[in-house]
Amino acid sequence: MPPATNVHVNPADETIRLGPLTVHFLVTGEQANNSVAVFEVLVPRGQRLAGPAHSHDHYEETIYGIEGVLTWTVDCAPINVRPGQALCIPRGAVHRFDNNASEDAKALCVVTPAAIGPQYFREIAEVAAAGGPPDRVKMADVMRRHGLTPAP
Repeated sequence: MPPATNVHVNPADETIRLGPLTVHFLVTGEQANNSVAVFEVLVPRGQRLAGPAHSHDHYEETIYGIEGVLTWTVDCAPINVRPGQALCIPRGAVHRFDNNASEDAKALCVVTPAAIGPQYFREIAEVAAAGGPPDRVKMADVMRRHGLTPAP
């Protein structure tokens, strides 16, 4: 078997701004045979997520707290994820997150299999950058195109 010459740290290394949020992709599905996508999300203190709660039927999302506290609401139950804690959101669970704390928060997100990638976040960022409150219809269209189901 030939050596893996194309292996290196943070092969994706792309940062995407979503209004006040920052998404930093570390590994995309293309770099991992679609088995996993890994990205960090930085959420400023007191920031509520502008997008709607959603679910996904084709992958699990595991969140690992790095800094601060993010409050994830999963099937209507609030769950605080602190540094060193992990939360696995199963397929079909309706969820969202907010930073209700007085300090910035950072989490590592692992999507298995890699059914979502940077293109989703680029398109959501484009909708968010249009000015004013995000257009919920356009946001829902992007979400559905990438396998997310907006909650009613």
